[in-house]
Amino acid sequence: MTRLPNRANDAPLTIGVDVAKATLEVGFSDGESTLALNNDEAGHEMLIKRLAALRSNGATIGLIVLEATGGLELEVATTLQLAGYAVVVINPRQARDFARSMGYLAKSDHIDARVLAHMGQTLLQRDDLRKLVKPLPDERQRMLQAMVTRRRQLVGMRIAEQQRAGAPDKRMRRSLNIIMQALDRELARLDKEMQAFIGEHHAELAALLDSVKGVGKTTISTLLAEVPELGELNGREISALVGVAPINRDSGTMRGKRTIFGGRAQVRKVLYMAALVASRYNPVIKAFYQRLLGAGKPKKVALTACARKLLIILNAMVRTRQPFDIARHLA
Repeated sequence: MTRLPNRANDAPLTIGVDVAKATLEVGFSDGESTLALNNDEAGHEMLIKRLAALRSNGATIGLIVLEATGGLELEVATTLQLAGYAVVVINPRQARDFARSMGYLAKSDHIDARVLAHMGQTLLQRDDLRKLVKPLPDERQRMLQAMVTRRRQLVGMRIAEQQRAGAPDKRMRRSLNIIMQALDRELARLDKEMQAFIGEHHAELAALLDSVKGVGKTTISTLLAEVPELGELNGREISALVGVAPINRDSGTMRGKRTIFGGRAQVRKVLYMAALVASRYNPVIKAFYQRLLGAGKPKKVALTACARKLLIILNAMVRTRQPFDIARHLA
């Protein structure tokens, strides 16, 4: 059995948890050993007991770091947060980049757990740590996220079948039509279920967002499911979170081209399509779009800027709980 790590000093202890489908590998910032547990209710309970034992021995647990693992991390992360621990779920790319920067070229569950624990020590030094340690989605939020994700999957399958139907070989056309009709029925059923769910739990917020021309049901459901921070951040922060804020690429005297990067890709795609519609039918976004084109901006750059402006407007509306006002946003 793995022994509890020895405390070398009074610095806060950070924990790294590498999550797999069936197992958890737990690393500690002050030790080389790791703890292997099952990724189930019993394993989660055992982890809580181990952490409680550390506390009883005088340890201060500053942060617990997990990688996003396709949702496999949510149960254990929620359990840890409900037990009173500060929990951060990070992007796997960030964890891998940190590992390489520390000289870890090999990859294993044992190494990943230790890397996450050491990454926690670095995160503890950040002044904006509070932005990373945030409440995890509750059961209601996870339900809406699951429906939005499933709808996206069905749309992807429908597009794939439609593209196959255009192939020269017509012999499989009947099979393709059957599948597309089945997907259409399931999409209609899921849309009805999702709108009923939003109407029951997010009716006021959905009505507020729906007051903006260009913002339809898909945009509303995606924002409600995947941007719970909407209305809680300022315009610059929400733009960076979603990934529609331009990022500098400068070095010395070189001034690189600003580009968008990172953030929440699926939200960004939906916002781009909403901005495309709004650039034609929303007076505020249309005027902004035409002004950018008049200044010589390429159309895609202008549309990306429109997506950012649209997000900032929606964020302000949710924060103030005020419906869309053309006069205010044209000013």
